[in-house]
Order: sequence, then structure tokens, then C-alpha cells
Amino acid sequence: MATADRVQLPGWWPTKGTPAREEYAGPAACVRCHAQKAATQHETPMAHASMMAADSDILRSHPRLTSTVGPFSFEIARGEKSSVYSVSDGKQSSSAVLAWAFGIGEVGQTYVYERNGTFYESRLSFYKNTQALDFSPGHPRSVPTSLENAQGRPFNPGETRLCFGCHTTASTTSNRFDSSYLIPGVTCEACHGPGAEHVVAMNTSQGEQGPTFIMNPRELKPVESVEFCGACHRTAWDVALAGSKGIYNIRFQPYRLETSRCWGDGDARLTCMACHDPHQPLVRDTAAYDQRCLSCHVTGKAAKPSSDHPGAVCPVGAKDCVTCHMPKYEIPDMHSKFTDHRIRIVQKDADSSD
Repeated sequence: MATADRVQLPGWWPTKGTPAREEYAGPAACVRCHAQKAATQHETPMAHASMMAADSDILRSHPRLTSTVGPFSFEIARGEKSSVYSVSDGKQSSSAVLAWAFGIGEVGQTYVYERNGTFYESRLSFYKNTQALDFSPGHPRSVPTSLENAQGRPFNPGETRLCFGCHTTASTTSNRFDSSYLIPGVTCEACHGPGAEHVVAMNTSQGEQGPTFIMNPRELKPVESVEFCGACHRTAWDVALAGSKGIYNIRFQPYRLETSRCWGDGDARLTCMACHDPHQPLVRDTAAYDQRCLSCHVTGKAAKPSSDHPGAVCPVGAKDCVTCHMPKYEIPDMHSKFTDHRIRIVQKDADSSD
């Protein structure tokens, strides 16, 4: 099911904008009872999916970034309290104070500014591996046709809600987008839903009812679980409706997972949370995932597929499974490699096309 349809159903779903602002308790309220999980979640990229541009470590450590595209020159200059994004064609120039930085910078960081009540995405983003500016994802790599076009792309209202909905918490409440009261980053309530009622219940005689006032994504069925993460990381339906094709789709892990043979065979254990704990920083040691693979693909001379362990035994090895079956591919325009979550036997010289 597409995310646009999911958010219309009863109950909580990421990017849903119907609850009122007062229904949110804020991350500080969650820390009182869930200090350990809150501490480790704060170290995840999701927790830093957005920040005020003034708080960007990248912009602080790079006080002047420049680039040129045809006759246009670009600059992001750090001031005492803000960063100014400027574009010039040699005759005229246009500038804006950057309002938001999207992304912690694991791959890159894109900037957003506001003009006359409309949010704009900067044409250029910062990329970690090159330590420089280049075209933002999705922007045409051609010479801009005008100064206004060179500076950035305006968001339509739907895009504004979606982008902020996946990079912040509670940016849309009572079905109204308002950047004044949002919570930067993906915090507890972005996934668990508004928690004010839960907090009140847990601190009063209603404690036993407390869990009913908050969502636990671990209770979702497998398809729902993957599509829950796909609300921001994109589901198969979201990719199809967007008409996205080719290597860029590797970024959309839930979609790629849903194209795996294991998923098609209906293994209920194959969900995003089977391998990744959203409260913990991403584990980068490939060997750390072996046990998860071997829980289905049992090893040993007597091992064979069964209803409980449907995966065939790998004849090659039982170590660093993901390096073969989930290879990394580089997305050239993004100057970084992404793990392909389409689990499969990769044929020699195979590409990542759909």
C-alpha cells in the first residue's frame, strides 16, 4: 500500500499530520523513562536528519564553500550566526540565509531556505566524500536557465510536508504545516506517535493503560513493518507511483527488500527491524549480520530448508554474507556507495537496474 493511503487509515503512521501539536510530549518527556534508548537513539543519523542551518557542524567547519556551473558561481559563506547562500551570473546576484540543513552528512547535506513564504531546496549540496558542493539529488545536471532557477527549486505544499515530515517531528499538526513548532530530527514520537497522553497515563493511576496510548512498531505484521519504515525510506508502491527507475532506487531500502526472493516467499522474519535497531547507530561491521542470515540459512551437513528455516544453505561460505548477497553500488551523482537491500544471488557482471 502506498504511504499516501496508509496515512489516511486510523492509527499512527509516520508523516501523518492529523494529531494536534499539544498531543506531542517532546523527546525530553520520553527520556525520563527511556533514558538508555533515548541516549543511543540520539547518536543515530535519524536523530540528526535535520537541524537549523546555524547548528550544522558541516557549515561551521567549512566557513566558505564555492562552486561554478557554467556562468554561475555559487557560495555558502558562514557568518557569526548564519550561513548565506549566494548565486551570481557575473552581472547580478541573489542570496538567501539558509534556514535548514537536511542530513547529518553521512553521504551529504542539502540546504533549505525560505522566500516569501515558500521553501526552496538549494541546487547544490555538500558531499562528504568530495568535501565539496555538487548538484543536489534529483536536480538536473545541466546549466541553469536563469539566476532564479540556478539558486534552487521551490517546494510545492505537498513536498514541503513530505520533506519536513521525514526529516523532522511534528512539523505538520492538525493537518497544517508549521515550521515554527516542529522538533528537529526524527525523534521518538516520529515513529511511536504523539506521546502526551501516554506520559500522563504512565505518571498517574492509569499506568496499566499507558502502553495503549503509544504505538509499538514491533507489533506490526511483516508487510506493515517494512512499509512503516518505507513511509520515509519508500515502499514499492511509493517508488512505482513516483516513476523512479534505475540505480537511484538503491537508496530506497524497503522497496529493494520487497523485491528480494526471500520476501516474495513470505518469510515473516525478513523486516527492516530484523537487522536494524532504530534506537542504535547503524552497525557497519558486515560480519555482525552473519548470525541474522544464518538464522534462516542454517549450516551444517544435515542442514536443509524447512518450513521454519526456508533458506537454502550457501555452498560458498558462512561469513560476511552481505558482501556477496547485498553488494554496494555507487550512485555517481551522490559520490557514495549504497548497500543494495535486494537480497539475492548476484550474477557476475550483474548491474543494479530494476
